[in-house]
Amino acid sequence: MSDDASANQPAGYVPPQVWTWEPGNGGQFASINRPISGATHERALPVGKHPLQLYSLATPNGQKVTILLEELLAAGHSGAEYDAWLIEIAKGDQFGSGFVALNPNSKIPALLDRSVDPAIPLFESGSILFYLAEKFDAFLPRDAQARAQTMNWLMWQMGSAPFLGGGFGHFYAYAPFRIQYAIDRYAMETKRQLHVLDTHLAERRYMVGDTYTIADMAIFPWYGGLFDDIYSARTFLSLDDYPNLRRWHAELSARDAVRRGRIVNKVNGDPAATLRERHDASDFDAIRY
Repeated sequence: MSDDASANQPAGYVPPQVWTWEPGNGGQFASINRPISGATHERALPVGKHPLQLYSLATPNGQKVTILLEELLAAGHSGAEYDAWLIEIAKGDQFGSGFVALNPNSKIPALLDRSVDPAIPLFESGSILFYLAEKFDAFLPRDAQARAQTMNWLMWQMGSAPFLGGGFGHFYAYAPFRIQYAIDRYAMETKRQLHVLDTHLAERRYMVGDTYTIADMAIFPWYGGLFDDIYSARTFLSLDDYPNLRRWHAELSARDAVRRGRIVNKVNGDPAATLRERHDASDFDAIRY
């Protein structure tokens, strides 16, 4: 690491001996980022009529869960009916007392299963996918080999996506100014991960052979989302270099349950093609998806 502060970005920046938080740290996310946990205000969570109560936003992590819930319903699991309540993270809804009680980490998605007594709180998207797949015995193979591979790829996604979202996506699309080192670092890692997926899918229809699983549902919103130009980086990352991943993305994108799941708790885009909250299957009737 260079000791020449003139080469730092911003020019002349020298890290202090002890870091301290100041209002404004975090660029456009400064209003919702802070170095401590806990609630900032009192706010009870709403509760609907269904056994499963979801509190979320249609980020890639949020889409994983709504895609699975819609796939479960499409497969005939009526017990997967759910209410999806909107948590607007840009407004700090995740720091309300009710949400913090459900997820002390104040991140979406969070789920409350009220079909059991006492109700079971769930947070972290991978944990929610695993819980629901086990609960309904669906999209998680019973065969030991296939089950292990499903969990391998689910954990791969949970560990890898932060390099894509918090790394590449943040520095390429959201940082207050462009830092070549950071963009190069995370673009390289993102492309390595894309190559991992493309190579794996060269000989498989889905992540686990011919079996559609929660691993596909976890990976799709992040890495498939790049083909839908999240971060406006499709050209920058040369996504046409990954034909097997593109084929997989196209197949999953065409599934009705995936299309429904992607628009639940969505706040951006055409209002006629988004569903801010979902409380009944009929809510989709007036929506283009």
